[in-house]
Amino acid sequence: MVVNEEILKKLRSVFNLNIYEVKVWTALLSKGTATAGELSDMSNVPRSRSYDVLESLEKKGFIIMKLGRPIKYLAVQPTEIVKRVKKGVQDKAERQVKTLEGIQGTDVFQELNLLFNNGIANVDPSTIAGSFKGRNNIYDHMLNLLDNSTKEVVISTTADGLIRKLEHMKTTLRKLNSKKVKIKIVAPLKTDKSKEAAKELSEIAEVRDMDLNGRFVIVDGKDLMFMVNNDKNTHESADVGIWVNTPFFAGAIKTMFDNMWDKR
Repeated sequence: MVVNEEILKKLRSVFNLNIYEVKVWTALLSKGTATAGELSDMSNVPRSRSYDVLESLEKKGFIIMKLGRPIKYLAVQPTEIVKRVKKGVQDKAERQVKTLEGIQGTDVFQELNLLFNNGIANVDPSTIAGSFKGRNNIYDHMLNLLDNSTKEVVISTTADGLIRKLEHMKTTLRKLNSKKVKIKIVAPLKTDKSKEAAKELSEIAEVRDMDLNGRFVIVDGKDLMFMVNNDKNTHESADVGIWVNTPFFAGAIKTMFDNMWDKR
């Protein structure tokens, strides 16, 4: 059985194998059991490399070497391999998380903060800005801004945007509410779903039925994240958000927000 290049490419990516490993492995899967020579011929992997490749696959748990002469190799059931790879990825991720958590209390991390603070002091505030494409990237940065809020968060969004905010931000907004951070949200409540979202969010924020014809978030009066497209006509992958860190501009937008808020 010949496996096409597209499938081989996907298998390499998912299981973190090189091209020789994935070719030998799929050849063995189709054969069930085979010698190194047979696998070399089936996969078009040079015989000089086949033993190294088989040894590597054996260490990774993808194949089993059978006892006897000639030496043959046995394929492991794919579902078992997925379990092993999944466990390996989880274990590695847990180790990395512990390492990252542990470094925060070290002198190395303090040195990083010192370098950042010294560097940021020399940066022109008007240049502290960034562009984010794709709704997932926008929300990732937005949540990062919210996590650092200590005073107030104001949000202007659409009916659909309010529903998304409930999905992506509820946990973070709840944490902010518990820290006594003021949260104000405005959106046109035109649909039943948006009204339900507003009702649920009203437990942790002040929510009002208003249409400011804009999508933005202001954090502590200095960080502003605004979207440049109408979400009705924009696919989530093409959505674009602009972030600026400037009290002057963010403060101006917040003043307009507050004026509209106070009129209602």
